[in-house]
Amino acid sequence: MATIGIMDSGSGGLSVLKEIVRLLPADKFLYYSDNANCPYGEKSAEFIQKRCREIVSDFLAQGADAVVIACNTATAAAIAELRKEWPDVPFVGMEPAVKPAALGTKTGVIGVLATAGTLKASKYLDTRDHYAGDVKVVERVGRGFVELVESLQLGGHLAEATVRESLEPLLRAGADTIVLGCTHYPFLLPVLEKVAGPDVRFIDPAPAAARQLVRMLDSRGIAHSQPHDPALQDVTIKSSGQSETARRLLSLIW
Repeated sequence: MATIGIMDSGSGGLSVLKEIVRLLPADKFLYYSDNANCPYGEKSAEFIQKRCREIVSDFLAQGADAVVIACNTATAAAIAELRKEWPDVPFVGMEPAVKPAALGTKTGVIGVLATAGTLKASKYLDTRDHYAGDVKVVERVGRGFVELVESLQLGGHLAEATVRESLEPLLRAGADTIVLGCTHYPFLLPVLEKVAGPDVRFIDPAPAAARQLVRMLDSRGIAHSQPHDPALQDVTIKSSGQSETARRLLSLIW
């Protein structure tokens, strides 16, 4: 079976791990939370690249067959450099799901919630310009979202007030489809849906990333489990800071 390394600036990448385990239930997973440096959204590209190289090196030393950069900001800043440095390693990154949002909107307006680092990255801008030419795109930074998840405040008055501040401008602009451009944000989906109401659809890119990982493993001939195999949930968690948030979120997932 395959060994998969998954990294994020914090615990948000567990939303991606959840989808990967659905498709690869009996594989081995190494999860790294760089929560001592979380959030990445305001960090420099050079800093993020350095951290990603260090974490990937550790994954490979532990026998990882593939690496998932389960962070939109880190993907934008570092994945091209990682692929150059390790050309034989399959890397999967995150990309805001602008294309399905543009195809699915009825109002002609889509929203993108992401970190500042993602919204200014050329990878996101190229995707937006390529797929969203016929729709209006309204963008907002999910201010405080990452901090809510990292502090396990996934509901309640503070979470609702924080979500509302960033979400309401998208709703006022008429967005009926909103892309979650950070892997932390799906943990706030119940709050997002409560604030937005039933007529707004949110798109989580994690399932697409999980499918891409399987395609890359297959294309490289790397053996892996199948969805019908018994789930072993072999997950090792490491972090640069406290690991309690990741462990508690993991217990919520399963």
